[in-house]
Amino acid sequence: MQNDRAQGLTYEGRPFDRPGEELTDQGLRFDVGTLLSRRNLLRVLGLGATVATLAACGADATTSGTPSASSTAGEIPDETAGPYPGDGSNGPDVLEQSGIVRSDIRSSFGEASGTAEGVPLSIELDIKDLANDGAAFAGVAVYVWHCDRDGGYSLYSEGITEENYLRGVQIADDQGVVKFTSIFPACYTGRWPHIHFEVYPDQASITDSTKAIATSQVALPQDACNTVYATDGYSSSVTNLAQVSLADDNVFGDDDGASQLGTITGSISDGYAVTLEVGVDTTTTPTGGGVPSGSDGRPSGAPPSGMPSGGRVARRRAERPVPAPRVGTSNPRRQGPSNKRTALPVNLPLATQGRQ
Repeated sequence: MQNDRAQGLTYEGRPFDRPGEELTDQGLRFDVGTLLSRRNLLRVLGLGATVATLAACGADATTSGTPSASSTAGEIPDETAGPYPGDGSNGPDVLEQSGIVRSDIRSSFGEASGTAEGVPLSIELDIKDLANDGAAFAGVAVYVWHCDRDGGYSLYSEGITEENYLRGVQIADDQGVVKFTSIFPACYTGRWPHIHFEVYPDQASITDSTKAIATSQVALPQDACNTVYATDGYSSSVTNLAQVSLADDNVFGDDDGASQLGTITGSISDGYAVTLEVGVDTTTTPTGGGVPSGSDGRPSGAPPSGMPSGGRVARRRAERPVPAPRVGTSNPRRQGPSNKRTALPVNLPLATQGRQ
């Protein structure tokens, strides 16, 4: 009767090698086939489990090379460009000069030949496109400028009005990064040590300051400032730094510089490197470029002389279009009342114009 049951039987789709015997008596060849078949099944099931696990974790997984939008900092606050931008919005326009696109900004270019002395500083800005899920903002043009170790601005300050050093433009690479070689700026009266920058959609746009899609500043960490200002050439910065703080600064005071404080590494002997991730949101209306609300922008102390008259400012501002409100946008950094910027007075007397 057992043989009758075994006739024509199969196991896992394979006919018995010994039709007259029970399953357990089908011999070594049949048993090996069964084992291999089960291993293949387990392999498939194991792969499926791995895929399921990865799928479950996918929402939180990111690669180290490409930060996700969730790891990207928020939109950089719009800030004043100060009275010495050199972008044509307040007198001189270095952005129209051939040679402005350069990475080493320590020396003047064109007909000028001066070089700014000081502790070496490399500046790296990582531009993120917040309107595109925080992707690298490749191709944007970034204009950087800052004061020298004496606190003066080229093109504006007495004795260096014919120089254009510490100003330059770089085009963001495929990773959205721009890099500049410069010197550590001074701390002048009334302001925390800082670096100005403007972001433009592309290189062709830099000749018109109204096309900037972001205007902001990098705050320099205090520890590095203390170390640098103890070296030769920065003596006045020691006293000035002791009189200011990030919390009281008329630009960084909104959040104690939390969203604009650069990360810095290096030493006096090797030079320093400061980096900052800059989130730019093109779906909101830029509001930077003027003097912060609630302040006339004038710290105490004598400003640099040589400030041009305001005729060109009036022309530029008259040409600036008034952007229409964007439906459905909400961004407290650009639209909130606490960060609203007012226009720089066109005919501000020379004796009252302060450094920004």
